[in-house]
Parts: sequence; C-alpha cells; structure tokens
Amino acid sequence: MSDEARGVALVIAAVTSLQFGAGFAVTLFDELGPGGAAFLRQAFAALVLLALWRPRLRGDLHLAAAFGITLGLMNLCIYEAMDRIPLGIAVTIEFWGPLAVAVAGSRRALDLLWVALAATGIVLLAGPGGSLDAAGVAFALAAGGLWALYILLSARVGRVFPGGSGLAIAMVFAALVTLPAGVGGELLRPELLAAGAAVALASSVIPYSFELEALRRLPANVFGVLMSLEPAVAALAGLIVLGQALDALEWVAIALVVVASAGATGLHQRSRSL
Repeated sequence: MSDEARGVALVIAAVTSLQFGAGFAVTLFDELGPGGAAFLRQAFAALVLLALWRPRLRGDLHLAAAFGITLGLMNLCIYEAMDRIPLGIAVTIEFWGPLAVAVAGSRRALDLLWVALAATGIVLLAGPGGSLDAAGVAFALAAGGLWALYILLSARVGRVFPGGSGLAIAMVFAALVTLPAGVGGELLRPELLAAGAAVALASSVIPYSFELEALRRLPANVFGVLMSLEPAVAALAGLIVLGQALDALEWVAIALVVVASAGATGLHQRSRSL
C-alpha cells in the first residue's frame, strides 16, 4: 500500500471513529448530560495525550490556553446540539465553520457556488418554521463558529509547539472549561467513567492521531475533500447507533453541504498550490 493510500485509509478511519464516538457519547446524555460527557471526553483525552507527549510547560501558554478553551467550548456546544437535534443534522450545520475558513478571502467566482450550495443545505435543515429545536440549531451554529476559530488557532499551535505537545496542553484547558458544566452526581460511577474513557479514545485520541499521520502523507486538498465526508458519516452514525432516520430532503441537504465543503477545501487548496 502506497503512502497516499495509507493516508486515505487513516482519514476515513479518523472520520468514522470521531462520528461513531459522538453517537456513543449521545447514549450517555441521560446519565451524564451533554456537559458531563464533554468533560469526561476532554479529561481522559488530556490524560492520554499528556502521557504520550510529556509536554514541557514553555512556549506561548496563552496560545495553548486559547486553543484549549476554544476546543472545549466547541465540543460542549456540539454535544448540546446533539442532545436536541439529530447527530447528522447537527454536524452538517456545524460545518459552516470550516467552510467559511476555506473560502475566506477568496475572490474566485466558483467559491460563491460552494457557499450557495452549503447555505441552501443548511437552510433546508434549519430554516425558519422547521421542526428542529431552535436551541439545538443555535448550539450547532455556535459550534461551527468555534470550529473556524479552532482551525485558525490549530495552525498557530502547530508552529509554536513540537509534535502534539501543544494539543496535549490545550486539552487540559479544554477539560477545565467543561468542568463546571460536567459536575454531577453520576460522574464518578465506574461504568460511566469507563464509557467516558471510550468516548475520549474514539472521539479525540484516535482521530486526532490518525489525522496527524494522514497529513504527513496526503496533499492538503485531498485531506480536505476526505474530511468533508463528516456530515454524511455523522448521519450514518446517527442512524446505526441512535436509530435517527432522516428523510429524503434531509439527506439531500447533507449532500449539498458535503459537495460544497469538498469543492471549497479541495479545489481552493489545489489552486493555491499551483
């Protein structure tokens, strides 16, 4: 298997692990609530990443703190959204953030098409008068904005800190920012702690590690196109894990966002490399 083929396999595995991990996290909301599940995910991920990278507390800690706070709030918002609206729809709405980053500052007419396609898909899912919970849509939109900020901060953290040490430090701040929302009587039950550790592995440690390795093997445009599969995989995870069936119009809306994200990230990165 070539390096590029391994990279493709790693991205697909990362996306699948992340979204099915999210589906499993939703099953914990009845006992833990979205805040408790988010906190356990960040806390266990922080422990694993600290053990793996053993980061030294030096460099721009303010940057790592900002990155971690953004990461923690992003995960808390998307969990709050998933508690109110179907998983696939929440992730699709959230995808406006990375799409905005991909087309920001572009003067290409083609990018207007990608924005129009994505906006059409999101409006079909969350438009006024729809049946979706308004707070759930608002949390998903907020998660998208935080995702955009996460992408911008991630690039800076990667330049300042070696390897995954910046992410490990940031994950500590992510756990701290979700702690107030996660405190509850059920949090220390052994079976829920074990479930939280599994969510952390599936939703944070495995996908982040796989993506890091994939980026060493794939061009940025190929990586971006593959990551654009997340809304569709999230919808499948919602169906398989949670029994959340979507109607034909919702699948069309998700497909519009996937196509828009793939076009914007893949073709834009390719044009910048020419």
